[in-house]
Amino acid sequence: MMTKHRLTDQQARRVKAQRTHSGIESNDAGEAGVVIASYGKQVLVEHDNQQRTLCHLRAHLQPPVAGDRVIWMPSEEAGVVSALIERRNVLERPDIRGRLRPIAANIDLMLVVFAPEPAPQPHLLDRYLVAAAYIDVEPVLVLNKADLIKGTALTEQLTVYAALGYRTLITDHNMPHAEDLIAVIGHDTLILVGQSGVGKSSLIQRLLPDAAIRVGALSVVADKGRHTTTTTELFPLPLGGRLIDSPGVRDFGLSHLPIEEVERGFREFQPLLGHCRFRDCRHQSEPGCALLNAVSEGVISPQRFDSYLRIREDLQSGG
Repeated sequence: MMTKHRLTDQQARRVKAQRTHSGIESNDAGEAGVVIASYGKQVLVEHDNQQRTLCHLRAHLQPPVAGDRVIWMPSEEAGVVSALIERRNVLERPDIRGRLRPIAANIDLMLVVFAPEPAPQPHLLDRYLVAAAYIDVEPVLVLNKADLIKGTALTEQLTVYAALGYRTLITDHNMPHAEDLIAVIGHDTLILVGQSGVGKSSLIQRLLPDAAIRVGALSVVADKGRHTTTTTELFPLPLGGRLIDSPGVRDFGLSHLPIEEVERGFREFQPLLGHCRFRDCRHQSEPGCALLNAVSEGVISPQRFDSYLRIREDLQSGG
């Protein structure tokens, strides 16, 4: 089982309110809250005892996203967010112009969901794992729709990841009360990713069996007018933990990552990096390549190594 990433005492001391250049003073009144959803220049903030307040943003403040911790103050009409608290991590994806945009913050777990149908794409799974490593989030691989499994290929694939130290889970619709998922989640904040059709929505329904929980979280803004239909939302789970639901999160472009970060996302590479014959080894056909030798010796899975080469090719082509 993988050791969970936790803030050190030194890192915790560095988490402080980040005041913007909008003129707010450090002694201004305010209280902490968590962003449930963001709607352009307004955000829904959860604070004392799960109360929620619709807040405007101070001018020039960086727009928060679901999971962000903020400092907010009540006002006559609603509330005002005056500062963001430094993020522990942030999940980003490129917009239609290729610019990175944050979609969720302060995540503990990334549940990478795949299933027998549609056929899983191992290279996509490995991209998720690289993305999780880059933002220092623990990934958990969830093989869903287990009742549709035929043969042993998928369970053997899961075994490969388990041997690398990743937490894994096998689940299906015959486990309606989600005890398996709840045990994994604990009191963490999680986000689900995976191909379309792998059953992410059904997993969310198992975690949030009362549909009113989802509807009620946003009822406060129902009459305010919403200008987006794909808002990332955060929901408290009945038995603890929080779920960030981001419609359409299936893939994350890795084009902004340096190759060193991609290599760091492949755990089995770590003992071998820097041990190739040539310092500028590209791990393709060079003699004395430590990674190629490890593949030939069965230390590195050929499938995983192929994933690495594909990601590297994408980076070189700007994909």
